[in-house]
Amino acid sequence: MKMLASFALAVAAIGLSAPAAAQFQKPEDAVKYRKAAFTVMGAHFGRIGAMANGKVPFDAKVAADNAVIVETMSKLPYAGFVPGTDKGDTRALPAIWTEQVKFNAAAEKMQGEVSKLAAAAKTGNLDAVKTAFGAAGQSCKACHDDFRKD
Repeated sequence: MKMLASFALAVAAIGLSAPAAAQFQKPEDAVKYRKAAFTVMGAHFGRIGAMANGKVPFDAKVAADNAVIVETMSKLPYAGFVPGTDKGDTRALPAIWTEQVKFNAAAEKMQGEVSKLAAAAKTGNLDAVKTAFGAAGQSCKACHDDFRKD
């Protein structure tokens, strides 16, 4: 039931993401939006990671369901990186705004790797999931290294 609710949330978020940028009345609303999208994405990515790392038994359906959510969520946070959202309760580095081409390329790379993860998960092959999970994780880490305060 939780998986269905999470999937429904993801689908609803996609439907609302296009007008979301226009709906941010305050910069902190945009920050909350992008943080929420990353949180949901990270939670579902972590579920796949637990299987890929052998911490929980591999379940092909659960992996595939979570990968679809991760893929969907990977497209949402970027609407929240609007001018004025570089301050306040954020771990975003100023480089996001000063090196936007590099930031956008990193986002696209992550989205591509996450799409490969979703495709691998659909095969039901644990080795394929492990390989794709590693590449997706590296793309996430690369962006965090360059664009996130820790």
